[in-house]
Amino acid sequence: MSNPWLFLLAATTLIAIPGPNHLYIVTRSIADGRRAGVVSALGVECATLVHVALAAAGLSALIAASATAFSVLRYAGAAYLLYLAVRTLRSRDELSEVRVAPASLRRVFLDGLLVNLFKPKVVLFFLAFLPQFVDRAAGAVPLQIAVMGLTVGAIGLLSDTVYAVAAGSIGSWLRARPVFRRRQRYATGLIYLGLGAAAALATPSTRTR
Repeated sequence: MSNPWLFLLAATTLIAIPGPNHLYIVTRSIADGRRAGVVSALGVECATLVHVALAAAGLSALIAASATAFSVLRYAGAAYLLYLAVRTLRSRDELSEVRVAPASLRRVFLDGLLVNLFKPKVVLFFLAFLPQFVDRAAGAVPLQIAVMGLTVGAIGLLSDTVYAVAAGSIGSWLRARPVFRRRQRYATGLIYLGLGAAAALATPSTRTR
């Protein structure tokens, strides 16, 4: 790897800036609590590991080169986010004083995994960003890409966890307010709708995380 310190600085800066993944995790953490936010972050970054493996194997280049493959991934991700929005908006909750039980942690993990897995922009991010720091003279290019990808995933998990914990603390305060409980599912559903629309309209130049 060339310029490892520059790579760490660039990766940390790009990942720490709030993006779609952070918005998703914050929404989940506020709605279902700190644990759900952290588990959601784990799901998101497990999907990142899949993207790292694809990049290291060279499959990401094939996906990026195919307009059909890119579109399939883009619309699959958008459809899943829209499904989450509909599921949230159709849930019955605040008509009584008893709050609906939060989603199981298994479901939370799976949602985070799928939301990030069907993001072709992540494929393009790895293709555009990681090769800039590959040292071809050192050989073992797939290994270098894998190491850098794992580093990005670790930084992402740390960043996601910070957002999840902070949002969970705010969420605990908000959930104690009846007004918030009545409006929570609408706000969450609308955020999912917005993320789904952004995914459907995504272009290679838009922000990945």
